[in-house]
Amino acid sequence: MSSATVTATKTPAASPAVPVPAADTSAHDAGLLLLRVVLGLTVAAHGTQKLFGWFGGGGIGGTGQFFTASGYPAGDAMAVLAGLTETLGGLGLALGLLTPLAGAAVTGTMINAVAVHGAGAFFAPKGMEYELLLAVAAAALTLTGPGRHAVDRLLPVPALRAHRLALGAQALALGVLLAVVTLIIRG
Repeated sequence: MSSATVTATKTPAASPAVPVPAADTSAHDAGLLLLRVVLGLTVAAHGTQKLFGWFGGGGIGGTGQFFTASGYPAGDAMAVLAGLTETLGGLGLALGLLTPLAGAAVTGTMINAVAVHGAGAFFAPKGMEYELLLAVAAAALTLTGPGRHAVDRLLPVPALRAHRLALGAQALALGVLLAVVTLIIRG
């Protein structure tokens, strides 16, 4: 006796809708705050080394000599430019103030630092891993925005209050462009 095989198609039972809770961004915001403050204050301290000789830095004169020896024209002017960019960009990141521009400024400065230190190796003492890490962290903050715990949220500029990837990408492109121009001037 043969039996016919019958394939029955059943409609899968609809699973009950499970409500998806709204995303809790508090951990995200806390992480961004920690990254911003530590990165920003570290970079700002480096800037004050260049400008004022604080924390064992060379001041404008010593840093200017380093820039001249590294192939930059007008070493003292470059020391002031780098010192101001690091100090103001770092403080901007730490505070979450004008974060896209602050992050782009730090990224551009660190691109130049990578170019200067990159001739040796990846790791210290002649490497560029530290500068690369600072550049990538600043670029990441430029793209992601500062999170909720930032001065940007208090400013009357909607683009800064609700950070958008496009704004971060544009600021980052500006920082990279200025870094490349500076490297071209270096020769």
